[in-house]
Amino acid sequence: MESEIANATLRALRRVLRATEGGTRRLATATGLTPSQLLVLREIDAGDDVTPGLVAQRLQFSHATITAIVDRLVALDLVSRTRSEQDKRRMLMKATDAGRRRLLEAPDMLQVKFETAFAVLPGWEQAMILAGTERLADLLGAGDADAAPLLDAGEIDRE
Repeated sequence: MESEIANATLRALRRVLRATEGGTRRLATATGLTPSQLLVLREIDAGDDVTPGLVAQRLQFSHATITAIVDRLVALDLVSRTRSEQDKRRMLMKATDAGRRRLLEAPDMLQVKFETAFAVLPGWEQAMILAGTERLADLLGAGDADAAPLLDAGEIDRE
């Protein structure tokens, strides 16, 4: 027997997925980047002496995911990597001029829209949304998945 609540929840989840897919397509058309690539590029451009570990920590992505994304951004000449002068073991990353231009071209991502709307909710409602979303991820078997599900280290078709 199907539950009305379960069906309503699945419909809401499908709406969220459609919004995410639409945002991903708009981003790809405008910039040629995936949402994960744009997030990493923004983190790199946001500071000085940015390391892969710092970006992984801030975005809660695995180091392997950051490495794959940064490799792609370097190949696209959007990010440069250099060794630290003080500690040769540290790899420092910086957005190139082309990378900064790409950031300016990027439409408002779904994440920015979400963060703005989420921030004005009362704390109890934020906590409820977090708890429900985490539980939903567990129900779908995505509890331990990386925070970068839309990672696409390859080319994006802009057409």
